Amino acid sequence: MRKITDIMSPDCVTVNSQSSIHDAAVLMKDHDIGFVPVVDNRSLIGVITDRDLVIRGYAHNQPGSASVNDVLTSDVRTIKPDMSIDEAANIMASEQIRRLPVVENGQLLGVISLGDLAVREIFVNEAGEALSEISEHSTQSYH
Repeated sequence: MRKITDIMSPDCVTVNSQSSIHDAAVLMKDHDIGFVPVVDNRSLIGVITDRDLVIRGYAHNQPGSASVNDVLTSDVRTIKPDMSIDEAANIMASEQIRRLPVVENGQLLGVISLGDLAVREIFVNEAGEALSEISEHSTQSYH
């Protein structure tokens, strides 16, 4: 059985809790990503998404110098590195999650995304189903 560590992205871009929301936005632009884990001493504090920046940051008139601590999502669903790939895909589908931080003993080891599942052609059905369900949910919320 293949594990999460076989396909996760171990070298993910991160910020620390004292980073500014402007710095997080620039990282997202430079790396073409919309999700950045927030870590202090490799311990996962939370995550910040492009949506967090817009909704909790700029839309609330937070200056670019505000801390990511002010806008991050702290209640983050994580998985362990020894979890099976199909278990992670099922979590993503059932909980409508596109990315999962991989954490052991509070330490961020990497991130797994729907793209990691699909690009490597592992559990394509589960990844496709997860993406379909997430996309349906996202589309419905804009109507």
